[in-house]
Amino acid sequence: MVQKFARLAKSTTLTDLPAEAVNESCRILLDSIGVAVAGIYELKGKAGIEYGRLTGGPVGAGDATIMGTGDRVSVFGAAFANGELINTLDMDAVMPPGHVTPYVLPGIMAVGESLAKDGRSVIEAIAVGHEISCRIGMGMDYLRDTKDGKVDPPPVFGYAETIFGAAAAIGMLRGHSEEVLANGLGVAGSISPVNSQVAWFQHAPSSTIKYLHAGVLTQSAFTAAYAAELGHRGDIQILDDAEFGYRRFIGTRRWFADRMVENLGEEWRFVQLSTFKPYPHCRILHALIDEMTEMLDTNRIGVEEIEGIKVFVEGMVEQPVWLNREILTPHDAQFSIAHGIAVGAHRVPPGRAWMDPGLIFGDSVMNLMKKVTHEVHPDYVKLLTGNAASRPAKLEIRARGQIFTGERRYPKGSKSPDPASFMTDGELIAKFLNNVDGILPRANAERIVDLAMNLAKVEDMGEIMRLTAPTPGTAAAA
Repeated sequence: MVQKFARLAKSTTLTDLPAEAVNESCRILLDSIGVAVAGIYELKGKAGIEYGRLTGGPVGAGDATIMGTGDRVSVFGAAFANGELINTLDMDAVMPPGHVTPYVLPGIMAVGESLAKDGRSVIEAIAVGHEISCRIGMGMDYLRDTKDGKVDPPPVFGYAETIFGAAAAIGMLRGHSEEVLANGLGVAGSISPVNSQVAWFQHAPSSTIKYLHAGVLTQSAFTAAYAAELGHRGDIQILDDAEFGYRRFIGTRRWFADRMVENLGEEWRFVQLSTFKPYPHCRILHALIDEMTEMLDTNRIGVEEIEGIKVFVEGMVEQPVWLNREILTPHDAQFSIAHGIAVGAHRVPPGRAWMDPGLIFGDSVMNLMKKVTHEVHPDYVKLLTGNAASRPAKLEIRARGQIFTGERRYPKGSKSPDPASFMTDGELIAKFLNNVDGILPRANAERIVDLAMNLAKVEDMGEIMRLTAPTPGTAAAA
């Protein structure tokens, strides 16, 4: 399989990609820049920036940009920081196995800028990097696995397999031969981070490292690509050997190798499976927040009128990280079911405003959180197996002595049988502009939109990255 993925990485050109894959690559880039810039004031983002500066050589002497700062450091420092920034608000694009973009895109951004790569090359790397990561992830254990009509979450899980797509994308931009690309993928499998996400689920309040430290994986991907470039021989059999290879030591129970490479280069699965998040909160609540907001607005129910909210959730979220009500940091607010519903009920425009301590720790949100209860959705497994885009949501709101009920199957941002769930280009652009408002100059923001959405015409990726510098005089520019 390593050699097949290497062949895909070496042979794919823009003309091989369907229009939908080109457009989705552009959308992923634009969305990621927006959520990264919006994360510069939060703990995870600030720590990523500082470590990126620390490891990136003298600030200003490098050739890759840390988004939202204007700092130019080495590709290694920039990719580390940008990976952390993209994932800071938990508002980044998702696809199987879960989060992919924070691990795959930062290396593309950094190398693309440092080598002044054109937009066509960047699109190719984005598409191939996401496709490889998505395909391998789909062939392994999945959080929403079911068995005999019941939820069957894996004992070991995570997003470490994205290292393959990340390493391939770096190698593509650096012009590696098919042989070097294959060796890079072989090295990537051997140095892959462990999948520790299940431990993260179980320990609340949870680690701010989250399910996988994006900065660390970007560095591992660089190590793999550069090791191969410098002559190292990778383990080419690492994905084929089901007994001793990647399957065994990464801890997955299932391994559908044939599906991983089925119609490779002809069918671009990441396009249909990618979704965009309108809220800076774990995806499990999005359909519930969509439906709750509509119910509150339609019935003109004020927060002060709410006597209780009961939500019916996915069975796989009956774990401490989501059940947590001990909100110590904005990070905790990104995963708590009860707190997320309470914040959503306040109808604050989603974005970095949801990270405002005045909102998160305010009496109104904290008091409403106490009124939120939940149960597992009775038809969760049936609806999920009927369509993979399903995130079954049902809720009851008690107010004015009445019970208001609502139900929704597909959250906004997904591609589903419901056309309304798709996030249009216009909606995605509005999300981006809201996220960067007050940080980037408006002219820069609008120029980024134009360049990112027409990426195939861009002559130098660095033009986009340099536009992510903040407005002079803002705290971000300090």
